[in-house]
Amino acid sequence: MPIITFSTGIKKKYVHNIFLKNIVKEIFKKTKKKYIAGYVNNQLVDLNFLITKDSKIILIPEYDRNFLKMIRISGMQLLNYAVTEIWPNIKKASGMITDEGFYCDFDNMDFVFTTKDLSLIKKKMLYLISKEYNIVFKKFFKKKFLKILKIRKEKYQSFLLKINDTLSDTISVCFHEKYFEECHEVQVPNIKFCKHFFLKNISGAYWLNNEKNKMLQRINVVIWSSSSELLYYKKKKIDAEKRDHRKLAKKLDLYHVEYESPGMIFWHHNGYVIFRQLKTFIRNKLLRNSYQEVKSPIILNQALWKKSGHLENYEKSIFTTNSEHQMYCIKPMNCPGHVQIFKQGLKSYKDLPLRISEFGSCHRKESSGSLHGLMRVRSFTQDDAHIFCAEDQIREELINCIDLILNIYHVFGFKKITVKFSTRPEKRIGSTETWNKAEKDLEYVLINKKLPFSIQKGEGAFYGPKIEISLEDSLKRIWQCGTIQLDFYLSKRLDAFYVNKNNQRVYPVIIHRAILGSMERFIGILIEEYHGKFPFWLAPIQIAIIIISKTHKQYAQKICKKCLIFGIRYSCDFSDINFNLKIKKYITQYVPYIIICGDKEISKNVITVRKRDSNVLYVKNIQLFFEELLQESTQHYLY
Repeated sequence: MPIITFSTGIKKKYVHNIFLKNIVKEIFKKTKKKYIAGYVNNQLVDLNFLITKDSKIILIPEYDRNFLKMIRISGMQLLNYAVTEIWPNIKKASGMITDEGFYCDFDNMDFVFTTKDLSLIKKKMLYLISKEYNIVFKKFFKKKFLKILKIRKEKYQSFLLKINDTLSDTISVCFHEKYFEECHEVQVPNIKFCKHFFLKNISGAYWLNNEKNKMLQRINVVIWSSSSELLYYKKKKIDAEKRDHRKLAKKLDLYHVEYESPGMIFWHHNGYVIFRQLKTFIRNKLLRNSYQEVKSPIILNQALWKKSGHLENYEKSIFTTNSEHQMYCIKPMNCPGHVQIFKQGLKSYKDLPLRISEFGSCHRKESSGSLHGLMRVRSFTQDDAHIFCAEDQIREELINCIDLILNIYHVFGFKKITVKFSTRPEKRIGSTETWNKAEKDLEYVLINKKLPFSIQKGEGAFYGPKIEISLEDSLKRIWQCGTIQLDFYLSKRLDAFYVNKNNQRVYPVIIHRAILGSMERFIGILIEEYHGKFPFWLAPIQIAIIIISKTHKQYAQKICKKCLIFGIRYSCDFSDINFNLKIKKYITQYVPYIIICGDKEISKNVITVRKRDSNVLYVKNIQLFFEELLQESTQHYLY
């Protein structure tokens, strides 16, 4: 006779054991609300769960975020069902939930999926959904189910089940009519909930993400819980495609990537102007915060990376080279180099905190399939810094780091910030006591700054916990850029110490700090956020000077000299082409201001100005105009 306690606090006694779906039916008669799952004693379960003891339940309504995850899990198995119905010999390998849906990897044995096959798969999925069958779970002994998989030659499924470290002898097997597979996740009660989807594309993927394994075929699927959500996603996708930094970069002549040098950026003049301006902006911010800018070598002996612990933890991401029987690493990060700089000369407690910064040129061995314009590269510039401090300086330095990062993001117009606190991973160095202190310091600072944050258990670096700071852009996309990591161990490993008040050697705590992260990636984010229309201070060409006829050239040259005096980046167009075509040229290049010089302007010693995104022409005093531009540039106005 289980007693059920609802989320409202109301209790009800049932004479017999009862399925959750029967409780939902009772509630629906009274409230007309639809529920698709629930929490029973804090355990997420589907509606077919049998309640046999006193329980507290929380019911999950349609369109809850948990509901979306359930849809995507059921959608994965629906895709597997449809594919194996069409091609019985195909073997399903693995799958994963994504931010927009899911993907499934298949071993096609002897053929390759085409776009026509996607249409066929979609048709089959829609047919199966139209049957509105119930999804049913059954318990199996693990050994028995492994035998079934062996008979069916499901080697991938067998492998995944064997490496599952569950202590139970029994497993849950999910049935979609005659199709079945092991699944320990909660699913929707009926397949009809999975109808709001489309098959995105086909790509390749190595089994277990290991390039030594077989290349599988991946089907990527977008799926949402309602037609309105799917429509919103498609609209957002169209907007994102219009803002694609790769297309805009080509239009604005910013950079390109060569086939012979994948993941390496060739900056053109316009793009490198943005790069330099960004670097100057950050450099000035760091100078005001007492950072010392340094430059460390790109190539360092492999022995240093072994000693620091980086080689053991990041070996797959490190490019290596050799010379004169010595192995070297092309640096993937700046940490060991900065410690070597700290070690030069005896340091006293009076020298702390010592803030070292660098626009470090780093290289990482990213897979060719993951490379994506500026967003994912192999060679990048990291606005990296390492703060060497005493333990009693940690909290103050962490607060300064957060203030600096948030201030800089605000300048670029990013106001919605997401903060994640990553705790100790399984594979780590150091004592539990030290990790406890490090995590406590980071948590204290986040609470002190009144920053809402979520905890990512086990996602910290091998040497310390970290704070990840992400931006939300105008398309509601999240970009993780800033990081603050606390490290009690690197200084010990590389024997970097300072002398304290008692004349004793002490290892400093190191705070690893990045603001933009990869400068290349951050520029890619800005291109898309601004739709190529950079703020005045960042724009490659800030002013375009146009003459109506050649008789106005001398007057326009005076304006050019004025630009040089005020440090304004300009372009002069003294050509004979049609005046309207000149205007159109600079409008399509998103130049913030177009200055027109003609007879009227010369007679009154003024200029006519056309501002970007405006059809209005207005007359301006030359000196006053340039003084306003100077203020716009130095104050880093967005518009």
